[in-house]
Amino acid sequence: MDKIIIQGGNNRLVGTVQIEGAKNAVLPLLAATVLASKGKTILTNVPVLSDVFTMNNVVRGLNTTVDFNQDEHEIVVDASQDITEEAPYKYVSKMRASIVVLGPILARNGHAKVSMPGGCTIGSRPIDLHLKGLEAMGAEITQTAGYIEAKADKLHGAHIYMDFPSVGATQNIMMAATLAEGTTVIENAAREPEIVDLAVLLNKMGAKIRGAGTETLTILGVKELTGTKHSVVQDRIEAGTFMVAAAMTGGDVLIQDAIWEHNRPLLAKLQEMGVSVTEEEEGIRIQSDLSRLKAVSVKTLPHPGFPTDMQAQFTALMTVVRGESTMIETVFENRFQHLEEMRRMGLHSEIMRDTARIVGGQKLQGAEVMSTDLRASAALILTGLIASGETKVSKLEHLDRGYYLFHEKLAALGANIKRVKEDDDE
Repeated sequence: MDKIIIQGGNNRLVGTVQIEGAKNAVLPLLAATVLASKGKTILTNVPVLSDVFTMNNVVRGLNTTVDFNQDEHEIVVDASQDITEEAPYKYVSKMRASIVVLGPILARNGHAKVSMPGGCTIGSRPIDLHLKGLEAMGAEITQTAGYIEAKADKLHGAHIYMDFPSVGATQNIMMAATLAEGTTVIENAAREPEIVDLAVLLNKMGAKIRGAGTETLTILGVKELTGTKHSVVQDRIEAGTFMVAAAMTGGDVLIQDAIWEHNRPLLAKLQEMGVSVTEEEEGIRIQSDLSRLKAVSVKTLPHPGFPTDMQAQFTALMTVVRGESTMIETVFENRFQHLEEMRRMGLHSEIMRDTARIVGGQKLQGAEVMSTDLRASAALILTGLIASGETKVSKLEHLDRGYYLFHEKLAALGANIKRVKEDDDE
C-alpha cells in the first residue's frame, strides 16, 4: 500500500500544469460504445485512472473488444458482435458509475442484468431515478439477489420528468432512448459538461439528441448506431483542484486547457475570496496573495451551481483564509468525512447537518491522515502542503480513481511531495 508524504509549510506552487481528460466523462462514454453495433469507437484524451481500467473490464465483459493504449491515451472498442446481457459483478460492484451500462445493454439487447453498483461512501445515491425512467420507456424492472434486471421487447419514447437532475440517470435514460422507438423528452435533466460530451459522442454515432446542456433533452430514436472517433472533454474537477492548490499556497499557476465556462461557479467563488483569475490563450491562470483572501460562504448544487466534487478541496482552501467560512453540502449527505481527518491536523470546524463551519487562518500541523473518498484524498494532500511539518496520506486507492500522477504534477510546481511504498516510508 502506498502513501503520499508531504513536507509542508513552504510549498508555493508556480508554473504550468496539464490536466487530463475527464474521469466523469469517459466512464459514460465507454458505456455508450456498447450501443454501436457497427464499426469501432475510438476515444482519445483518455485519462489513465483505475476507474477507467474498471470500466474497460465492465465493457469487455459484455463480449466486446477493448484496447487501451495508455501511452497514446486512446481506447478502441469494438462492440459489433452480439453483446451479452449481464455485466460482470466483480467489476460493477467496485464502481457506482458502472450502473450506466444498464441503459445501453437494455437498448441493444432488450434484456439487461447488472449488479447493484459500489463506489465511494459519500451518500446513498439511490438509482430509483434510473429505473423510473427506463420503466416509463416500457422496461420491466426486477431487483433480486443484488441484481437489477430489465426487460423490454422494444423500448419506446416517453416524457420523463426527473425529481432531481441526476447525472447518472440522465446518462442512462439518454443512452437507452437513442435506440428506442419514437421520441423521448427528459425534463429537469442534468446539465453538466459531461452530459454534453456524451451527447456529442452519441450524435457522432448517429443518434439524434437536442438540448444537451439545458434542462430539457429531446432524443429521437434511431435503428442503429455506428462507431466513431471522439476526444474526451478536459477534466474540470482536476482543473479546479489545481486552481485551489494554487490559491491556498499563494501561488501563480497556469492550468493549461482549462475551460472557463465549465469552471464558472468555482472561479466566481475564488474571485469573491480575493484570488486573481485570468483567462489566457493557453488556459486559466490563478494568482493568490494569502494576506488578501477573505472568508466566503459556499453551497453545493447541481450544475451550473458549485460542484459537490469540489467541496472537499474548497474546504481545504478555507483553512488558510482568516475568519469563518461556511460550506453547505446539498447533494450528498455524507461528504464531510475529510474534515474529521483535517481535525487531526488542527483544523477548527463544526458540522451541523448539511453545513460545515470552518475557522480559517489557524496554524495546522502535519499528521498521518487517511483518505475517505476520491475528492477527500486530494483535499488532504492540499492541506498537507500548507500544514507545518510532515503529513502522510494513506488509502490512495481513492486518489488513483480520479487523479493521474497527482503528486508528480504538484512536485513539478514546487511542492515537497513524494509517493512511497508503505514499507519504504522510513
